[in-house]
Amino acid sequence: MGTATQSDQGVSERSLRDLLERSAELKGELVAFAQSRRFDRWLTPALLEATGPQRRLGELEAIRIIDNFILRYRLPDGSTVVDKFVAGRRDLAESDRQILLGWRDPVEGIFEIRRKDGEAVVLLNLVDDLEYRTYSNVGRAAFRGVTKGDFLLATLVPVHSVDGVWLVSGALSSYPKSSATEVARAALELATSHPALAFRNPEKIERGWESMREDRAAFIEFCGSDELVLPPADAEDQLNAYYRHRQETTVAQLPERARSRRLPGLDLPFFELPQELADSDTVGVIYDEIDGLNFYTDYGMLQDLFADPALAGRRPHQDLLRTYLRAESISPLPIRRLAAAHPETADAVFRKLLRKPSFTWPEHGEELLRRRKPWYYEQEPRPGVSVIGERLSELIAGSRRPPLPRARRVPRQPGR
Repeated sequence: MGTATQSDQGVSERSLRDLLERSAELKGELVAFAQSRRFDRWLTPALLEATGPQRRLGELEAIRIIDNFILRYRLPDGSTVVDKFVAGRRDLAESDRQILLGWRDPVEGIFEIRRKDGEAVVLLNLVDDLEYRTYSNVGRAAFRGVTKGDFLLATLVPVHSVDGVWLVSGALSSYPKSSATEVARAALELATSHPALAFRNPEKIERGWESMREDRAAFIEFCGSDELVLPPADAEDQLNAYYRHRQETTVAQLPERARSRRLPGLDLPFFELPQELADSDTVGVIYDEIDGLNFYTDYGMLQDLFADPALAGRRPHQDLLRTYLRAESISPLPIRRLAAAHPETADAVFRKLLRKPSFTWPEHGEELLRRRKPWYYEQEPRPGVSVIGERLSELIAGSRRPPLPRARRVPRQPGR
């Protein structure tokens, strides 16, 4: 992917302006299409959910929700609103089609303004550490009132055929440089809750794998295994003890002056299970070398099933295994683990569940997983670790707290 520091080689100022104007026209048509009755059953609930108990929704937030719906929301058939728009408009020129289809890969982030350059601003994404030369459909007026060092919350889409040039999509919120501490914490939260956002930067992918390998090794050393099965309260205690241990280790590696400060939150819980997991009898915690750290509901019951295939005749056990096979939030990892741990009984479990007497895990297991979970195999594995960039680390350190580790491990919710 070209970065924003690349020049607009081969593209005249006039042709770039034409592209921006055409992009504005297409975006207007696309927004009208998304707000048609055809999509009301999906868009309206998203807008209502955002209104909260006061039933109020600001204009910027409404724009942001609609834009997210257009670019990212997956309809029941897996397509986006952009896909539907392009498919239904056979009158579109090929160049228009390419403009629109390019918008399906937006960049979400919190950006620091590096400089203004004519009608553009050069932005540094605090999440992926890349620069983006950015324009707006409304011209330089969109960036009036902001200056170098200020921050923008924005979503960007590429300008087709112009490498390294981006366009603001949807709402644009600005924050002064005096808000650096709050902005940095928001960027850190975004990076840690959505680590994939940083992986637009290839350098961060390898750093993420390295960090996850180190963290997994530390987890195994502390917990004694890469797989735990515990009651929810015990799982929370174990994870929090591990997090505290990791943070204490980090503090111990800081310079003596920084170590002398008490780290805020050091004695507080780092992790709380979501309600779905907290209500289960047992929680499976698996820190896999590829899939990262994952949590699984009622994993102990599933272990019992594979240890004693006679339980496959019981409805609760059958339903649980079916859930693991069907749920898009659960990767193949736990089923692979259980089948590998119980090679002598796995065949019997699946024969009973699938009603296929000839089923064998070595012969049919991978085919079953690929058929039930195609989404898992269609995506390239990414580390479950958010890698914090240089500038974001500087901003966090400048908030008068000891510097945070460069890479933050992010526990995943049930499944991949």
